[in-house]
Amino acid sequence: MATWANLGLQDSSFPLMEQLNFFHDHTLLILTMITILVGYIMGMLMFNKFTNRYLLHGQTIEIIWTVLPAIILMFIAFPSLRLLYLMDEINTPSITLKSIGHQWYWSYEYSDFLNLEFDSYMIPTNELEMNGFRLLDVDNRIVLPMNNQIRILVTATDVLHSWTVPSLGVKVDATPGRLNQINFLINRPGLFFGQCSEICGANHSFMPIVIE
Repeated sequence: MATWANLGLQDSSFPLMEQLNFFHDHTLLILTMITILVGYIMGMLMFNKFTNRYLLHGQTIEIIWTVLPAIILMFIAFPSLRLLYLMDEINTPSITLKSIGHQWYWSYEYSDFLNLEFDSYMIPTNELEMNGFRLLDVDNRIVLPMNNQIRILVTATDVLHSWTVPSLGVKVDATPGRLNQINFLINRPGLFFGQCSEICGANHSFMPIVIE
């Protein structure tokens, strides 16, 4: 979960989320280098007094500053596309969970078992225990196995919701009349917190997700 004054991404609990973290750092480094270079050139233009009376065109430099950005964009595009296709890959799931968004709570169904379904509401602040997390803890947590491929089917009954758990790199829109699916694997034990990430009305902030 996010901690106090944490400006980075959450620690990953899913190999693909780890790859997303690396991709974020890779892209940020490229952006930092571009910003420094452009800032330096602009500073030089502002402060130096040199001029060239005979400079009409520079074929070589124009080729360089056209080709170089294209190469830099390829260094961003290829890793991005690789991750995009990896995240769309659906492996053979060991367990399937159906998540249904309501105003303003989630309900869950374990499709592999008969009659195993429950609603998950946020615990109000006045009922929270001392070790609970305000606005994040729920009365019924999802329990999922570690090191197993898990498939989540996400839909909604009323308005748009979004089922999101940042440390697993999972964000799926819950759309009424449509079933979206995503695949993930949890590679360490713990409690993983998430929230609805699509503005869905008055109590949008009060429908958290907890995976145990």
